[in-house]
Amino acid sequence: MVKSEKIALSSKGFTEMFNITEKVDKLVKKSGIKDGIVTVFIPGSTGGITTIEYESGLIADLPEMFEKLIPYKAGYEHDATWGDANGGSHLRASLMGPSLTVPFNNGEMILGTWQQIVFIDFDTKPRRREIVVQIMGQ
Repeated sequence: MVKSEKIALSSKGFTEMFNITEKVDKLVKKSGIKDGIVTVFIPGSTGGITTIEYESGLIADLPEMFEKLIPYKAGYEHDATWGDANGGSHLRASLMGPSLTVPFNNGEMILGTWQQIVFIDFDTKPRRREIVVQIMGQ
């Protein structure tokens, strides 16, 4: 059995992070599927999905790490080509990746004690995002 849902968010961009674990968990439970996998996917090329311990230190550290690795204002060929000043956003998203798959048993996601599912919006402008949650199993 397969069920698909969406999680809608409004974001400011610039590496804004959202803990979506609870929302994904509710959708898994609502699906009625007991055992399987849930895939969380962000359509678009300037957002990413990962897991972290969603606490204040890492919420501060992760954007700093990305700024050191891929600074927003470094001057990318994409920016020169398209004039939208979000080349760094695309590079950050490609490094992180657009999806995550988590197994679940008896309707409970199998995550580590401190592991949360996080969406990060790397774009350089506010926008509305729709995250696709696909639940598969029996």
